[in-house]
Amino acid sequence: MAERGASGGGSSGDSLDKSITLPPDEIFRNLENAKRFAIDIGGSLTKLAYYSTVQHKVARVRSFDHSGKDTEEQDHEPPYEISVQEEITARLHFIKFENTYIEACLDFIKDHLVNTETKVIQATGGGAYKFKDLIEEKLQLKVDKEDVMTCLIKGCNFVLKNIPHEAFMYQKDSDPEFRFQTNHPSIFPYLLVNIGSGVSIVKVETEDRFEWIGGSSIGGGTFWGLGALLTKTKKFDELLHLASKGQHTNVDMLVQDIYGGAHQTLGLSGNLIASSFGKSATADKEFSKEDMAKSLLHMISNDVGQLACLYAKIHSLDRVYFGGFFIRGHPVTMRTITYSINFFSKGEVQALFLRHEGYLGAIGAFLKGAEQDNPNQYSWGENYAGSSGLRSGSPELCPAQRARSGTFDLLEMDRLERPLVNLPLLQDPSSYVPDTVDLTDDALARKYWLTCFEEALDGVVKRAIASQPDSVDAAERAEKFRQKYWNKLQTLRHQPFAYGTLTVRSLLDTREHCLNEFNFPDPYSKVKQKENGIALKCFQRVICNLDTLGWEDRQLALVKGLLAGNVFDWGAKAVSDVLESNPQFGFEEAKKKLQERPWLVDSYNEWLQRLKGPPHKCALIFADNSGVDVILGVFPFVRELLLRGTEVILACNSGPALNDVTHSESLIVAERIAGMDPIIHSALQEERLLLVQTGSSSPCLDLSRLDKGLAMLVRERGADLVVIEGMGRAVHTNYYAALRCESLKLAVLKNAWLAERLGGRLFSVIFKYEVPAE
Repeated sequence: MAERGASGGGSSGDSLDKSITLPPDEIFRNLENAKRFAIDIGGSLTKLAYYSTVQHKVARVRSFDHSGKDTEEQDHEPPYEISVQEEITARLHFIKFENTYIEACLDFIKDHLVNTETKVIQATGGGAYKFKDLIEEKLQLKVDKEDVMTCLIKGCNFVLKNIPHEAFMYQKDSDPEFRFQTNHPSIFPYLLVNIGSGVSIVKVETEDRFEWIGGSSIGGGTFWGLGALLTKTKKFDELLHLASKGQHTNVDMLVQDIYGGAHQTLGLSGNLIASSFGKSATADKEFSKEDMAKSLLHMISNDVGQLACLYAKIHSLDRVYFGGFFIRGHPVTMRTITYSINFFSKGEVQALFLRHEGYLGAIGAFLKGAEQDNPNQYSWGENYAGSSGLRSGSPELCPAQRARSGTFDLLEMDRLERPLVNLPLLQDPSSYVPDTVDLTDDALARKYWLTCFEEALDGVVKRAIASQPDSVDAAERAEKFRQKYWNKLQTLRHQPFAYGTLTVRSLLDTREHCLNEFNFPDPYSKVKQKENGIALKCFQRVICNLDTLGWEDRQLALVKGLLAGNVFDWGAKAVSDVLESNPQFGFEEAKKKLQERPWLVDSYNEWLQRLKGPPHKCALIFADNSGVDVILGVFPFVRELLLRGTEVILACNSGPALNDVTHSESLIVAERIAGMDPIIHSALQEERLLLVQTGSSSPCLDLSRLDKGLAMLVRERGADLVVIEGMGRAVHTNYYAALRCESLKLAVLKNAWLAERLGGRLFSVIFKYEVPAE
């Protein structure tokens, strides 16, 4: 976790404290380590971007030096040692605030800058000219102005590539009203319709190739200007608030007003607007401000919608993203644009909006200034612990409330160590959806899982404290973690769309982000160390027992071993309760917990039949838990595949999550097993068994965001079998994932509610063998 900037000292901090609801050091986080800045200043909002280095703790594992020790001494010590080290990573911070606070914010930044490496601040937006002198005076940085459209496009490309649930459709009658789109692996080409004072329409074909293809002088400035003349209301948000209360049919002339009942013979809906403001020419009465604002909003939105549709059709584009200050997350605006696009395209083109639309210019300006660091060569991930998320945009809110509603106050992006790409074996990457259940849609499931995570919070706090017995402030940090994660859960109860589609995966990932935020990098490190040590002592006995069995009995025993290993999941309350109360609970006890065949989902006979055929060329196995799972379940299964002549790629998490095995732990475990088993030893030596990292630090699995090295290896080795084990990877995610090769998805259901929903009971078994259609 980053060390926080000192709280606001002096007049600048005081003025900020009075003007905004969050403490300044929680807004401008890690400012003392900021290296580079960019700023986008619009007509009413400022968006600041800065890059900082973040120092946080990571758990490292390494083998003991066994030289000079006899076997008995080695047997009594853990399989490896754990050390907690400081690591420096990169983070992007984006902050949005009203222009009225700009001077106070610049003062606060000036007072807390320590390590900046640059003498220049990249600036874009109309306000870059207006506030140039102020910025240069306050920050002592030279303002370097960047082209607005280039910055917008660069920012748009960045969020579409790095934030999976960035784009959404707006559906006014849905609950919730946001419908998120899974990002297509190729984001190009697309149309960006930027509605600022006027309208700019840009066709984007590649990272660096885009073209302004059209526009209009009738845009947000027209709505604001005409609205001010009609209603005497000068503030943009107040105009939109008036429009949300208005009834446009009092002002607009409809088709039925002209044709009466004859409109049906023309194939037209009677409720269509035939003439905006048409009734005002003949009616001898005053019109309300609300009705005029609503009519004006429809007029502008319909015009923009038709224009966007025509350009999309001319250029054969079906992805149209809308942005600009006219949008700004306002539901009434998104609703009218969505209706207009749908009407004029007859449903062929969808209006798409962006969660972080307000930050595009600032992101683009930052990327322009950081080109020498080549930020696009990395993948980035949204840090849920430090990001505000999408706010509800109810039009019933008063303007003062709307100022903080439907906008994004804070966004943080962490740089990932390796680029992330699609698994090459996905049948159709463009339609792949990792998550099995969308909790945004499923209210019953949402209520259950949010309550489930709330009830598990005490146990997570307890485990976090226990993982750092020598730390004097562990309890204090754990309490801060509890409060932060609890607040996130309450936000998601009321606004489940805050971070995109709400899923069990996103709830788990948010918890991991919050733990890391308060320097609990691996709360289960000691548990994993102990369980790995115990399981390694049992490995030879398990292998001896398997080798005494006939071929067919051995195949079933191997599968049951995989399933029994999968029971050992500290993330499941039903299991953690057993493991806490009965330390002697082991591999054989877990086997007895399993459902008898036939299993809830049972393709075992088909799998056995396949094993009687030729061996697979290469199997890709995604491992789940440490200890019994990986050592007594996965490795014997791997060993059998190797004996058949199948190469194996064993993929484990890059970073810790719950008690899941990490790549670095798997290397040590494999080394110890190789010392006991010649088959594993020779396979490692000859690179027929390869241990790789997934690029993930999640208990779940997103096959569209995997380590590039893993994807390359899968191609090189011609993997023709994928094995996904565990409830997080094979049930919460990927249960319906379609692959271009054979796959095994297996898990034990360790949650009674989920088991019942799937038609089973606690410890029911999923064994799903799938062969792709020819």
